[in-house]
Amino acid sequence: MTALLSNHKGIEQSTDHEPLPQLKAIDFFCGGGGMTCGLRQAGIKVIAGVDFDKDAKDTYEYNNPGTVFIQTDIRNLHSNYFARKFDVKPNDDSLILVGCSPCQFYSIINSDKSKSLKSKNLLRNFSRFIEYYKPGYVLVENVPGIATNKESILPFFLSELDRLGYRYETRIVNMCHYGIAQSRRRFSLIATRLENVEIKFPEQCEKELTVRDVIGEVNGFYKIQAGHKDTTEFKHTSAGLSPKGLKRMQKTSHDGGSRLDWADDEELQLPCFVGHDDSFKDTYGRMWWDRPAPTITTKFFSISNGRFGHPEEDRAISIREGASLQSFPRDYVFKTSSIAKAAKLIGNAVPCEYARRLGEVIING
Repeated sequence: MTALLSNHKGIEQSTDHEPLPQLKAIDFFCGGGGMTCGLRQAGIKVIAGVDFDKDAKDTYEYNNPGTVFIQTDIRNLHSNYFARKFDVKPNDDSLILVGCSPCQFYSIINSDKSKSLKSKNLLRNFSRFIEYYKPGYVLVENVPGIATNKESILPFFLSELDRLGYRYETRIVNMCHYGIAQSRRRFSLIATRLENVEIKFPEQCEKELTVRDVIGEVNGFYKIQAGHKDTTEFKHTSAGLSPKGLKRMQKTSHDGGSRLDWADDEELQLPCFVGHDDSFKDTYGRMWWDRPAPTITTKFFSISNGRFGHPEEDRAISIREGASLQSFPRDYVFKTSSIAKAAKLIGNAVPCEYARRLGEVIING
């Protein structure tokens, strides 16, 4: 875990302060509610979630009762909206604004930047609300590329925090160090304008969770085949495979096998990989039982999009397995009409457990 940036001015902070009223938050770019869920678990009241994705609405509202989903593009939302709608006051020390904006423009796995330009400047729009409300705290989570991309909006955003009197720290964190069975490197920022609180990140775990700790029969995931449809709210549903795709999985060795297991099979080898064994090595691979899962993306239901094969069953991981590796509670219900839409909400989410730990750090000040 590496510290990237800090404008901490070295002022000695006192921990002797009056307890704040119950902390409350507004979750911008909330998606299906991973950050909201974790903050609520920590005891923070989340007033509202904002997202333009209509497919997120039912899932968000069902799992976060009492929190209002506002379906809109942040660029069309007036700065005073929350003051008018929810009586949110400026300069509220107990208010947290969260801005985990979509990150396609800065993602290393996105090759067509022209399609992701809309995500480039979303933090600029988010900063407008920080300036208007001047909350006690600001939280941001994004891909690591936002800290390294030459076209990043991050320097502007940090300069705005400086101008508005915020102290902040940023880090690249790996979620596997915070009680999440997944290797997921993310940019994380905590900021405050309060002088009597210490800025700190959650403590790292001594032991990493692995795939074995979360999925498998011992954890309540009964064996299924590719194409299994779970009609219950548990959603232990797995995408189907073509006959050739099934043969590839059957020939991929258990517990971390890869497409190299069938690279010499003329029937199964894909032409694009001939002579390119070192390219996209995780594609069609299986997870390892005793390692954290790879980053759960929005395509985790497809073996052709990464190392998303079950460690031993001949299929991609299910929707519920992906959600569990993202630390969603087992009773979190995904109210979507397709596997792809559920996977998008899951893959784009801030892992709930990391959000919970961030919330507790702020509460304990």
